[in-house]
Amino acid sequence: MTRCHGCLLRNRIVGVALALACGGMLPVAAAPAPAPALTVTSPRDYQVFQRRTATQGTVLVSGTAAQAQTVAEMRVGDGAWEDLPIDPQTRAFVKRVPHAAGGWFPVEVRLKNGDEVVAQARIEHVGVGEVFIVAGQSNSANFGAGRQESKSGRFSSFDGVAAWAPGNDPQRGGGGGGGSFMPAFGDALVARYDVPVAVACCGIGSTSVRNWLPAGETMTKPPKSGTFIKPDGEGRWVCTGQAHEMLMKRVKALGEHGFRAVLWHQGGSDSFQAPENDISGDDYRRMMGRVIAASRERAGWNVPWLTAKVSYRSEGQPENPALRAAQQSLWDDGVAIAGPDTDTLRREHRAGVHFNPRGLEAHGTLWADKVSAWLDTILR
Repeated sequence: MTRCHGCLLRNRIVGVALALACGGMLPVAAAPAPAPALTVTSPRDYQVFQRRTATQGTVLVSGTAAQAQTVAEMRVGDGAWEDLPIDPQTRAFVKRVPHAAGGWFPVEVRLKNGDEVVAQARIEHVGVGEVFIVAGQSNSANFGAGRQESKSGRFSSFDGVAAWAPGNDPQRGGGGGGGSFMPAFGDALVARYDVPVAVACCGIGSTSVRNWLPAGETMTKPPKSGTFIKPDGEGRWVCTGQAHEMLMKRVKALGEHGFRAVLWHQGGSDSFQAPENDISGDDYRRMMGRVIAASRERAGWNVPWLTAKVSYRSEGQPENPALRAAQQSLWDDGVAIAGPDTDTLRREHRAGVHFNPRGLEAHGTLWADKVSAWLDTILR
């Protein structure tokens, strides 16, 4: 049966009248939330900007001002207020400000209409220091026994997207929910250079070098972990490139020369494998070289890599000579900078293939020693 529009309207009016008579309320569409008057996209609290010299770097201040007829000002640390130009079309502001490396300092942004401050924001912990990307397999992530905490108060962790926070375990962006070497590493560098330190972790447990190849790279033998690997239908396997994309997401987010180096800790997942999953030292060397070269090509600058010497599987299989020789060749040929030899960390430092709390501390110290030795040759 079809009902006329007039009937429907009368019924609606009657229903409204009854609802009001009974103390009811009419549904009201929610008004859209007003845009915030001031949005600061950079810096974030606990963000560290990579220093360009031993004493100085640049802080990026950016965001949007929703209100028209306002002017923006900014202040970095204990400096004076200075103008922050706003694009009249987009209402966006972007400014790069030189600042000394060292401890945390605040960044303030405010909007004014005449002499009246109509909006303001204060980011309490901003630093200029050292920033690193950490990648590889489980011991480059959060698989250690016992979560670690930074003791220096100047070590941060970046999730690879937008969030920065104090660098206590588990490290944001990395696999696992346990402990890592990174708080010990960061604290050691803070003590040595008296600047804040940050990492952007993207380590993935059980990954082979094959899992980290760019999309489309092929291989004759798949790794034991089939993550990011699929058959090509012709008796070979091809990498989907998802781990490489995760790495490049951090490279792009931090920007050109926005971090010091990639710290790579991987090798155990390619060591002492079954014949159907085993690759030669030459294969490892070639694939690792491709991972590094692709990262530099896509970044558009010569990203430094420090790579560790890693092949430990167990006390019965503590070193794989072929794999260690391949990793050594990366250093000898200048493809990568020498990282630590973590095969030297044995039973008293281990909880299986992973590290116990003593091992996490020792692992962080080994990385800090290698990074410091390199930094001392390039800092000016």
